[in-house]
Amino acid sequence: SVVTQECYVQNTAREYAKLYAAEAEPLEGFGEVPEIIPIFLIHRPANNIPYATVEEELVGEFVKYSVKDGKEVNFLRRDSEAGQKCCTFQHWVYEKTNGNLLVTDLQGVGMKLTDVGIATLAKGYKGFKGNCSFSFIEQFRALHQCNEYCEMLGLKSLRTTHQKQRKATSTKSKNLPNSSAVKKMVPKKAREPRDFISSEH
Repeated sequence: SVVTQECYVQNTAREYAKLYAAEAEPLEGFGEVPEIIPIFLIHRPANNIPYATVEEELVGEFVKYSVKDGKEVNFLRRDSEAGQKCCTFQHWVYEKTNGNLLVTDLQGVGMKLTDVGIATLAKGYKGFKGNCSFSFIEQFRALHQCNEYCEMLGLKSLRTTHQKQRKATSTKSKNLPNSSAVKKMVPKKAREPRDFISSEH
């Protein structure tokens, strides 16, 4: 059922978050680490809806820190400490699982997160299948901007492999008039969105 899947996904993400915390917390200057709150499945046989989930109530401003689709740019995730640490958590999981798994939809209050999703490649990862499209993994690879927390954990930039792919596709996707003045501008055009994202800190 959807409810069981929701529990399974959130509690799997929670296990990754614990491993991330164990690695990040001892680092000097890292500070508090995001935590995914546990979610419990309860069975109520007498009820019309026999299965429900129970979790701690989060009080405060609820923020979506990670993007579900590439068109949504959430400034709160880039400018806040919790948001940056969530993006680093995504990068850390991505690297730990060799790009097979990504925790998405990180949202919550402060450093306490809930209602997260997991994207896996089509075949799944170690017997686990996510509940989000694997296109999220591609989007993450394309859009992730490393921050100071990624550096503290020694995570490898995702830029280099992505740029090679872009060069191959960028010429096909641009239907520009064939004048030399326009041609000179093409490489800059292709770079603009990334530069824009990284300079807005």
